[in-house]
Amino acid sequence: MTKPKLIIIGGPTGVGKTEIAIDMARRFGGEIISADSMQVYRYMDIGTAKPTEEERHLVPHHVIDVVNPDEEYNAAAFLYDAARAIEDLERRNKKSFVVGGTGLYIRILLGGLFEGPGADLQLRCLLKEKMEHFGKRYLYDELKRIDTRAARKIHPDDTVRIIRALEVYEQTGESIVSHQEKHRFSDNAYEYLKIGLMADRKTLYDKIDRRCERMIVEGLCDEVKNLLKRGYDGTLKPMKTICYKHMISHVNREIELEQALQRIARDTRHYAKRQLTWFRNDEEIKWFHPDSRDDVAAAIEHFIA
Repeated sequence: MTKPKLIIIGGPTGVGKTEIAIDMARRFGGEIISADSMQVYRYMDIGTAKPTEEERHLVPHHVIDVVNPDEEYNAAAFLYDAARAIEDLERRNKKSFVVGGTGLYIRILLGGLFEGPGADLQLRCLLKEKMEHFGKRYLYDELKRIDTRAARKIHPDDTVRIIRALEVYEQTGESIVSHQEKHRFSDNAYEYLKIGLMADRKTLYDKIDRRCERMIVEGLCDEVKNLLKRGYDGTLKPMKTICYKHMISHVNREIELEQALQRIARDTRHYAKRQLTWFRNDEEIKWFHPDSRDDVAAAIEHFIA
């Protein structure tokens, strides 16, 4: 059987993925599957930069508003929801555009969930003790020494993935990257084109700053107040994310609105930088400037043909 074809559009937050994805989906008769780990939550619209009602009217979106903020949602749930949406679009002869900045969701959709060897709790505890004693950099340097492939793909601050990579290598004598590649090769259910959107850093940061300002104007503060009234407090995982935690601090009169805005913009820029690091490690991505829509369209047309 012919594998379904997916057009993946990724890149850092604020670069303009939504606008281009809507344009391309309209050109090619497609619908959008969100690969954004925050847009799955109901009542969290402004702070997640969720597509507006008007944008969703132009092109239907899937895997948005799936769960309440106090409900669990993870990569396995995304894989299930996205696969169902793709099957539905295939039946209706619609093109599938997978759009978002959560690189893990995209990787899992294309390669499935790699479980690997079970957790070695004793080894994991030892690695955590080393990290507490010597610092995060010590574990990353250890990973670079024994598994350079994994070290190139993992950020030095991502201690969860560093520990898991060290654990897999210790248990199997093989890089976690090799395991993931074997798994992806055997389990890949789709043909795909990966498009990455990239602007120069100053332009990207300026766009992020403007978007954060728009969030305030559009009512982020009222959105947070509404969430708190519904009983979704700051201890919940989605409420600890960039926009919401700082706006909660403002609502609680711990910081001024201007200070909340500055912190949201600052942390969003840092997050975009981490996203770029993730996507740049993916050699399959074809990179385009957000203004090069005709070039993006040509790449999609060639892929579909």
